[in-house]
Amino acid sequence: MTNYVHGFDSEEQLRLTEQAAILAPMVYKEVDFSDCNELLEVGSGVGAQTRILLEKFPKLKITCVDSSAVQLAKARINLAGFENRVRFVEQDGCALHLEERFDAAFVCWTLEHVSSPLQLLIRLKEHLQPGARVYATEVFNSSLYTTPGYAHLQEYVEVMSAFQRKIGGNPDVGIELGNLFSMAGFPSCTTRFDGFYLDARSGEQRKIVAAYWKGLLKSAAPALVAAEACTPFAVEKMIVDLEKLGNDENAIFFYQFVQAIVTL
Repeated sequence: MTNYVHGFDSEEQLRLTEQAAILAPMVYKEVDFSDCNELLEVGSGVGAQTRILLEKFPKLKITCVDSSAVQLAKARINLAGFENRVRFVEQDGCALHLEERFDAAFVCWTLEHVSSPLQLLIRLKEHLQPGARVYATEVFNSSLYTTPGYAHLQEYVEVMSAFQRKIGGNPDVGIELGNLFSMAGFPSCTTRFDGFYLDARSGEQRKIVAAYWKGLLKSAAPALVAAEACTPFAVEKMIVDLEKLGNDENAIFFYQFVQAIVTL
């Protein structure tokens, strides 16, 4: 794993849980593990996606793999009550080594933070049974579009994306999922797009989405400022832009993520 640009403090851990709930209708629109039993989740973090999976698919047992002991400790707290259906493994997904083979796998908002997404998928494949089902959901930051321009918001996202690349991540890895799964040796992969599209029809949803993006982008600010990639003033101007966007009923905001649906 690379350095996680959003940090590991308690505020960020809460944000991840809130993010999972906000994005769930989009992320899980086509996810179906109803006929699966043993799922491997790589990059499980604080267990935010894990809880949704456990609640949606009652017969699933999940092995949560993450490289951060801090996040796994929080996951154990967040998933209290599911002890008989979940276990936790501290490992780097790019060097994954488990004895078991699974009939399902889930990767969400993880590949953007690893130095070699291809290596992670190669290791993932080695741990799957024939016919296993895989869903991978990842960012595509270059898809962001706003009008009016909201220059400070756009510039901040560009700075954050450049910083992610500098530390070994890929903020556009979503658009590469088809190629990555093919290169990793998966025989079948389809992709779909989902995300945010706000315009004059969006109503109160606009404020919810603007608040979500404020939390997401602000969480990267300490790392960006510490690295002198941006200034505190730039952070404040980004926040002002998002507040304006949340209040302008005619503003357009567009962002897409990509989900790969794979059968081994």
